[in-house]
Amino acid sequence: MSSEAVRGAKALLVAVLVALSLSPAAGWAQSSFYRSSALGSYLAGIEALNALDSAAAADRLLEAAVRDPGDPIVVSRAFLAHLVAGRMNDAAWLAGRVLDIEPTDELAMLTLGTVAFSEGRYDAAIARFEDMSDATIVGIIGTVLRAWAELGNGDPEAAQQAFAELDESGFGEFLTVHRALLAEVAGDTETALDYAEQAYEIDPFVVRTAEAYARILANAGRFDEAQQVIDDFGAISIDHPLIAAIAGPIAEGRAPGPFAANVEDGAAELLHGLGAALAREGSTELGVTLLRLSLYLKPDFGLAAITLGNTLSGAGKYQDANLILASLSTDSVLASTAQVQMAHNFDRMGEVDQAVEQLTELAEREPNNIEVLGALGDVLRVNQRWEPAAEVYTRLVDQIDPDNPRNWRYYYVRAIALERAGRWDEAEADFLQALELSPNHPDVLNYLGYTWVDMGMNLDRALGMIQQAVALDPGNGYIIDSLGWAYYRLGHYAEAVPVLECAVDLVPDDPDLNDHLGDAYWQAGRQLEATFQWRIAADTDDRGGQVRERALDKLTAGLETGTVAEIPLELSQDSNPCQSNTRRLR
Repeated sequence: MSSEAVRGAKALLVAVLVALSLSPAAGWAQSSFYRSSALGSYLAGIEALNALDSAAAADRLLEAAVRDPGDPIVVSRAFLAHLVAGRMNDAAWLAGRVLDIEPTDELAMLTLGTVAFSEGRYDAAIARFEDMSDATIVGIIGTVLRAWAELGNGDPEAAQQAFAELDESGFGEFLTVHRALLAEVAGDTETALDYAEQAYEIDPFVVRTAEAYARILANAGRFDEAQQVIDDFGAISIDHPLIAAIAGPIAEGRAPGPFAANVEDGAAELLHGLGAALAREGSTELGVTLLRLSLYLKPDFGLAAITLGNTLSGAGKYQDANLILASLSTDSVLASTAQVQMAHNFDRMGEVDQAVEQLTELAEREPNNIEVLGALGDVLRVNQRWEPAAEVYTRLVDQIDPDNPRNWRYYYVRAIALERAGRWDEAEADFLQALELSPNHPDVLNYLGYTWVDMGMNLDRALGMIQQAVALDPGNGYIIDSLGWAYYRLGHYAEAVPVLECAVDLVPDDPDLNDHLGDAYWQAGRQLEATFQWRIAADTDDRGGQVRERALDKLTAGLETGTVAEIPLELSQDSNPCQSNTRRLR
């Protein structure tokens, strides 16, 4: 709803209230009606806001605020909902109403200060930010934004003094890179280099820190050192588009340009960094709010749009996420990343063909983009399109270093696709390559060990691998199931039962796990419990029906009695991981 519509709705409310007050019949019933209507809108809005359905929340809470404009809680939540929805004009109007009721509300101050900042009214922004405490997270943000506003006002000393006020806040390390950015925008290269080096030494593998340091070095003509930053980052991480974008110019001895071109860019970077951290740590509403403010200051801020899209996707708001991701310019270095995320969202919404089509077209345009090929292979694999997935993964594997340990996953996922496609010899080779590159990864140990057990191959080695996987990831129900299934396949039914029970307690509705437990119960002479587990397996199988068919056959005919192993297991303390598991099991 626009600000004009808000004012119109409020005017209509005033007119209605005046008319009611003039009527002798007006009384408790009418006022009760408006209170109850406001409450209904408020509760509906809160429910929508908690689900991050921000548009619906904004609409409902605005209705409640118009009906009850003096209630501080209602008006405050309406204001927050509009921030989360990115309706900045209405949010700013509501922020004013919040401050009329509660003059110390820091989020409202932050919003109005950011609006003034975006309009170049730095004095007004500083005045808003100065009223905020430096003892709260929002107040600390306001103090850093005040530093950027002071620089916008042409006073770099006041800007650095604002940062100095936060030295005891506990955010010193996080803010070091922002002090570097502010110094660079102010033209103080030496100070920028000093702070950027400090930030880099704190954590050299944060992408924005590495990018900022490499840029500031290269812009100062220190290309060899900038190149070393890029090389060190590449040694531990897959190619990141933000690093790749500056790698070319730096390799050619060209300055890549500033990290922040102006004070608005610097302020937007702060809001993005803290918004991303808060959203990641579970403070979703405040995180989304800061990301929205970041994009308000810098509408073409691709990384903020990517982060906001990811956050909305994590809340299940896939359509809202795709609207944000689609806003990225095709010229953005993050355009392909946005397209990949959109395709994953299509897949999550059940629009698999749309996801595959989008990624296929992107892979044709960028045939050497590992991120795109990996995403396409993953979507095909997750949707059980095994042969096409294997083909895409092969295109990817042909482009990577087979000896680089960080590439283990590509061999692992291709092995899964090949194994499911019935191409076991090729799959086994890939599993072994993944295991060589990552010998202690529980997923690789478990998958290969389980498959060998299921095929009756290499049983001793397979059992050892699964036991190692359990030790590495003792709370993983699927890996514990593999251990129990290995005991079962080896004929150790008594040992298999408690382990498979543990797996089902950890993952109660997986048809394979229930089916395995049913088999073990049957062989242990517990036929009634076996049929119960097979029934669960049949009822919960929605992944192609193979488990359902197996389970239904066993419900009709049971199982042939298996041979109990004559050779006892050399049981370790991990023979039943649930004995030391602190979970409340049945």
